[in-house]
Amino acid sequence: MIQFVKHNDVDTEKWDKCIRKSVNCLPYAFSWYLDIVVSQWDALVLNDYEAVFPLPCKSKYKITYSITPFWVQQLGLFSLTCSSFSRVNEFIEAIPNSYRYIDLNMNFNTHLSPASFSKIRTNNNFVIPLDKPYSAVKKGYSKNLLRNLKKGNSNNLQLFKNDSPNSLINLFRSDKGKYLKHFRDEDYKRLETIMHVAVHKNCGQILMVYGEGNRLLAGMFLVFSPRRVVLLFTGNSDEGRALGAMPFLIDSFFKESANSGIVFDFEGSNNHDLAQFYKSFGAVNESYQNLKINRLPSVLKYFK
Repeated sequence: MIQFVKHNDVDTEKWDKCIRKSVNCLPYAFSWYLDIVVSQWDALVLNDYEAVFPLPCKSKYKITYSITPFWVQQLGLFSLTCSSFSRVNEFIEAIPNSYRYIDLNMNFNTHLSPASFSKIRTNNNFVIPLDKPYSAVKKGYSKNLLRNLKKGNSNNLQLFKNDSPNSLINLFRSDKGKYLKHFRDEDYKRLETIMHVAVHKNCGQILMVYGEGNRLLAGMFLVFSPRRVVLLFTGNSDEGRALGAMPFLIDSFFKESANSGIVFDFEGSNNHDLAQFYKSFGAVNESYQNLKINRLPSVLKYFK
């Protein structure tokens, strides 16, 4: 039986065990991660936590809604067995009517029928399995990427592990962040908390690239689940781009993690240029769906 469970009644030990052992485990769905990115989340639970469906919860003007939080790409249904995914429609139908507006990204293993739900959008997400030797992984690299790696290797770039979260965040804010006005201070604060907690739990890692004169060029933050590592956040600089620092950084991780069996998740992208960059490593598209359900009163419905 699928039950709706309020946030305070969720058994987080059973919840996290279900996420950890699920066939489609993603780091976003662990209770500690959800607690950081949203002030409240409720849940749909099958039997004794055999499958779970997180519902991030917000309220405005006494209207409750559920949207995918910042720093989360995919949620949806997580299950110990593949058989539960055929019941995804039942889970969505079990979302209480008190949730008047829903805008949630499903995960790569949750497939909705357009015939059942009118507003479904498919998004791109590129991944590469690191289940073979590095030499085999490198065979999938594009010629342009190989040229950039050669450039990076000739510029005496140095890889540094476990730098501070603020170093990476400030690098981003001084570069691309200057132009992304929808990033708020509280979003960066939540990201910093995710980084600190993940590193403390041994499921997060910050990797940086420095050039000559100890100049910070590029960096990335990775968050791990048992079978997947997600590229959650990156920072770059004009000099880093010129010296091929980001390709050098990702390639360095691939060298260390080849034959590990984990999936490297680039966490995107619908952006053409980013998609081409990810594909240059031999990544393939593992798409996911976005679901919108609008139960707002008629006077508000057309504002969404």
